[in-house]
Amino acid sequence: MRYALLIYNDSEQWQKEYGDRAPGQEMQDYGTYTQDLVKRGLMKGGEPLQSTTTATTVRVRGGQRVVTDGPFAETKEALGGFYLIDARDLDEAIELAAQCPGARTGSMEVRPIMELPPEYAMPAANASTA
Repeated sequence: MRYALLIYNDSEQWQKEYGDRAPGQEMQDYGTYTQDLVKRGLMKGGEPLQSTTTATTVRVRGGQRVVTDGPFAETKEALGGFYLIDARDLDEAIELAAQCPGARTGSMEVRPIMELPPEYAMPAANASTA
């Protein structure tokens, strides 16, 4: 079953974990984690996100588009990236989330991917539209 592992960063926890480490250590840790998922055939996708300072929130209210800078809510943790994995079950997905470096410096949300019927399924990102 496919799961999204959503990585929520907490800057205070990050400082405690990585503040005194060599520059680039966090990226090395994520690289090791990612390569483990790839080697095990569990990695289906994922990307880091830029800072919340680059975010734009869009809503439509009363037929009018409202665009604001930044995320919707002030929060201690902010979505920093995600992994799309194919795990045997929720227990395996939770175990994989616990191994992610983001679990040490924030929190990991494990969410099953909704399997859509073929007529509603999203086209593959690299599929030809010809």
